[in-house]
Order: sequence, then structure tokens, then C-alpha cells
Amino acid sequence: PAATQPTPPQALIHGGLRLAILSALLLFVELALIRWLGSEVVYLSYFSNFVLLGSFLGIGVGFLQAARHRAWFGIMPMAMAALAGLILVVPAGVDRSSADFILVGANVTGLPAYVILPLIFIGVAAVMAMIASAVAASFGQFPALRAYRLDISGSIAGVAAFSVLSFLEAPPVAWGVVVAMVAMLLALPRFSRPALIGGIALVACLGAESFTPGTSWSPYYKITVQASSSRPGTHDVYVNGVPHQTIESYASLVVHSSTNLRPYAHLTRPARQVLVIGAGNGKDVVAALRHGAVHVDAVEIDPRIAELGRELNPDRPYADPRVHLHITDGRAFLEQSDHHYDLIVFAATDSITLVLGQSSLRLESYLFTRDAMETARRHLNPGGTFAAFNYYWQPWYLDRLAATLQSVYSVPPCIDSLEKQGTVAALTVSADPHAIRCDTPWHPGSRTVPSPVSDDYPFPYLEQPGIPLLIVFSLLSIVIASGLLVWRAAGGVGRLRAHIDLFAMGGAFLLLETKSVVQFALLFGTTWVVNALVFAGVLLAILAAIEMAKRVRVGRAWVIYVPLFAALAIAWVVPLHALLALPFWPRLGVAVVYSFTPLFLANLLFAERFRDTADSTSAFGVNLLGAIVGGVLEYLALVAGYRNLLIVVGAFYAIAFLVGRRALRAASRVPAVPA
Repeated sequence: PAATQPTPPQALIHGGLRLAILSALLLFVELALIRWLGSEVVYLSYFSNFVLLGSFLGIGVGFLQAARHRAWFGIMPMAMAALAGLILVVPAGVDRSSADFILVGANVTGLPAYVILPLIFIGVAAVMAMIASAVAASFGQFPALRAYRLDISGSIAGVAAFSVLSFLEAPPVAWGVVVAMVAMLLALPRFSRPALIGGIALVACLGAESFTPGTSWSPYYKITVQASSSRPGTHDVYVNGVPHQTIESYASLVVHSSTNLRPYAHLTRPARQVLVIGAGNGKDVVAALRHGAVHVDAVEIDPRIAELGRELNPDRPYADPRVHLHITDGRAFLEQSDHHYDLIVFAATDSITLVLGQSSLRLESYLFTRDAMETARRHLNPGGTFAAFNYYWQPWYLDRLAATLQSVYSVPPCIDSLEKQGTVAALTVSADPHAIRCDTPWHPGSRTVPSPVSDDYPFPYLEQPGIPLLIVFSLLSIVIASGLLVWRAAGGVGRLRAHIDLFAMGGAFLLLETKSVVQFALLFGTTWVVNALVFAGVLLAILAAIEMAKRVRVGRAWVIYVPLFAALAIAWVVPLHALLALPFWPRLGVAVVYSFTPLFLANLLFAERFRDTADSTSAFGVNLLGAIVGGVLEYLALVAGYRNLLIVVGAFYAIAFLVGRRALRAASRVPAVPA
């Protein structure tokens, strides 16, 4: 008789629990890579969607290759450690002089974007493919709908775990410890030497910078504080490697004739009630107090930067009883507050980071729209004044903001500028001609002034609508690389042809998810808490759709498509900023229905189609690869705004309907099976 091979011991964690833990790890690593890589590679502070696209490609390839590469997961910690080591050893920088897309920050030498971005994309895809291959191996052990439910349940746990670490302001070494421990736990009872060595290397790489003196981690940034070598008694604050703030005394501001003080020189009477958005370490709060304020609302989105103000600002602004510190998004504070002020100050509100790596939206983008400026004006007392100061690296950007203020207040703002590497300028304006003294009103000169931006097109750093060449070339590279890898992983197009409708659904869903993140960012703020809740809400909408699909089988495709297209049409017709007029709780209720109804219907449609597929791993992989196309098309918002992305979503679902209605009709004739 033929010799039999010994059966390998069953994993200590197996079955549904194993699939849920693997899915949690998959999403945890995705969020960790987006967060950490954005702090190390300055390009990714602006283009972190590339990490998301790399993640989707890796997951899709991992599912398509699951049957042939079951051993990938064991070397995942080593691959992740190699990626971390590469990023720490090889520097990457950014040129702030880009003519079409402002990248605020210092000139940091290093590899150009066209070299480092492809390396990161490939590295992320490889790491995610290794985890996804293990997810897919477990995925195929269950009926499709049950596997999908376990996958989403685990993903929710992954979001929760990463959110807890963000709340605790845990450094990257904590993320590495989680990955290493889970990898080792899933290998038991066998001993996995590659997982152990890789885990140790990963923790060592991340620990090397996590415990660097003067470095801390907020939910948004890697923050480094250094004593200034040129100005004794002051500290320089760097975020993600870019100069961001200086912690200094009020006396230092006076000695150096800081632009921060210029708005007060124009006031004809003291500002008693003051709002400072972008309060940072508190030096602008001190300026308000020294000029007669009796009540200051200080709004800062980053809790760690505010904490540095408590610790290092010599004037101790946040200990003053007249100061009320709010850790929240500036636009959200304006929309939710009913307080009125004599002076509102936007104090150098450049975040240098994107919202969750899910879109092209920066944390402060909604502060510089015409809608935001109108909201700020409504919070001014009669005779109140608005002021904003910043480093404007391109003259047209300063002109755009000044023109926006002129359109809101019907008078040109007063401008105080100082040439220093770019334009350091303060703009001060009031609708009351007696409220300020102004000898230098703004005028555009001979330049063409870019139009103000809106809440639907919140891209103040783009001179004209369009996609910058850097992004175009990078996206083309992603599409070409993805096509080749998918073709190779699938062994040709045969496995893909049967799931074209699921591919279209993946592209549409990614755009819907992005639209939800953007919608809630406007309605409730761009804080990490809001982003985490939205992400969890999306997963809960998927889970609810799965539970309904378990109990109800829809016989005809149009039963879902009709309300889905209706929901998309309503979302397109009703402008998002119209919801801002609602009080908080009604706004929240309407926003949940407005945003999650299309998501729920879309996932109910997917669940109906996915439930009876004969090859669930291939179908799920193709769906995720469709999300790559959706992620690429998300950049169309830079041309047409976010609302018009719904047209692209509708086109995707029209394709899915035309291609997939036969499959859905055939599935309806199959008796329901337990999921």
C-alpha cells in the first residue's frame, strides 16, 4: 500500500474564530500601514490613498492565489519588518514648490516620489497579500454568506482595536507587538521560526523610533519636539518630519514682530470674546488674552499638541480660567456652537495630513471654503472681525483666500505680509468699516485669482480643477501593475469573466465609502473619532445587509436596484451642506439615513449575488480588485467635486445590473441554505 502522509496538527485557533481574527488582523494592519507610512514618507501625507489601493490589490491577489500560496502568512511579519526597515533607512522627501498642488513643508532630501511611491505600493500589496491568503484559506471553509459575515465581524474588531490604540496615543511599537503576537498565536501549536524572527525584527524597527527622545504620537501625527538652536527658550515642533509650530512666549512674538499679532494692530476696540481655531500650543491664545480678551474659546484638533502647550508654553495659556479648550475640528465647532465673538482667528491651520487615507481631503479643507467663511461671519458680533494668518507657499493661494473673504464681507481684507521663503501673511476683515484700521487693503495685482472653493469642492490647494501630474503618473502605474498582477494571479481572464458584476460593485462601493467619510467630515468634523465611527458604521451596514440576506431572498434584481438608484439620486439632488442647518441630533439622524441607506442597499445587492457563488474566494477577490478602480476614480473629485462621484457610482451599478441580472435570477431559483 502507498505510504500515507502524516496529517498536520490542527491549528489551536481554527474555524470561524480563526477567520474572524485573521480578518481583524487584515484591517488592523491596513490602518496601521496607512497611519505609519504617512508619518514617515511626506508624500503620503497627501497621497495616502496609494496605501489603500496597495492594500486592496494585495487582498485581491491574496484571495486569487490562496490555493497555491497557503504558506505566505508565515513570512508576513518578516515582509512587514522589511518594509519598515526600508522606510526607516531610505529617506523620502517632498518639494514644496509644486506648481499645481501645494505641499506645505520643508525641503527634505531623499528619493523622489516616482521611486518611493511604487516601492511602498508594492511592499504594502505584498504584506496584505500574505495576510489575505490566510483569510481566503479560512474563507473557503464556509458557505459564502457565513464567511462574509465572519469576515466583517472580524473587521469591526480590527477597527475597534486600532481605535483604542489611537485613543491611548500608542506609538507604532504597540502596533508591531499586536501584529507579532497575533501571527504567533495563529501559528500554534506549531512553532513558526519565520513568524518569530519577523515579529522580533518588526518590533525592533518600530521600537527604534517609538522611543526616540522628544518624539510622541498623536492620533494624527508623529510629533517631534526640539529646543530651538537659534532662539533660546523656544521649541520647534515637527509633525511627520515637517516644521509645524514654534512654542514661544508672548514676549518672543513681540520682539520678532510676529505676524500672529498683526490682526490686533488693526482693531479699533479690544476684542473681549475671541475664538482661536488652530490654537495649537496656545501662543495665539496668549496674544488674545494680552489684548484684552475676557473669554477665549481655543479649538485644536490634536490632543497631543495641546498637551505640549500645557507642558512647554512659558505663558501657561491653558491654565488661565478665561480660556476654554476644545479638542475638536474647527469647522465642526463653528457649526455646533451658538456663541458669538468679537474676533475669530484662523491661526495657521495647515494640518499636513489627509483624512484617514480614504480621500484627497485634508483635515482643514472644510475651513477654507466659502461656506465656512460665511459660517464664521454668522458667529461674529456686530462690528466683529475675522482674521487668518499662515505661510502661503504660492501667491495664488493667498489671493484665493483673500478673494473668498472679499466675497463674504463685500470689502477687501487688510493684508500684512512678510517675504520669507514664501509669503507669511495675515488677512484681517470686517463688515463694519469702523471696526478696523487698514492702510494696506488686498488687491490681486495682475495675477488671475482662482475662484473660491465650496463644500462640494473642498480643494483650496489646487489652483484650478484637475489632477496633478504626479498623481496621474502614479495612478497609471498602479493600474498597469494591478492589471499584470491580477492577470498572473488569476491565471488568465477566465476566472474573472464570471464576476464582472462583482468587480463593478467593488468600484462603486469604494466610492460610496469615500463619499460617506467626506460627508461625515463636513457634518461632524474631520477628527479621528468621527472617521473611526464612520468606518465602523460602514462595516455595520454591511453586517446588517448580510443578516437580512440570510433571512430574505430577493427574487428579482430590480427590487434592490430601484431603491438603490433612488437613494443615489436623492443624495445627488440634496446638497450636503443643507443638512448643516439642522440641530445636532436631527442632523445625525438624517446623515445616517442619507449616507448609509445607499451603502446598505449596495451590500444587500452584493450579498444576494455573492451568497450562491460557486467560487467565493475568487468572487471576493475580484470584488476587492474592483475597489482599486474605484479608488483610482476617487481622484475625479479633484475635477468635478464629491457630489458628482455619485454619477460614477450610478454608472458602475448600471454595469453591474446589465451584466449580473442573469446571475441573480439564477440564484433566486436555488433553495435557501443555512448561512
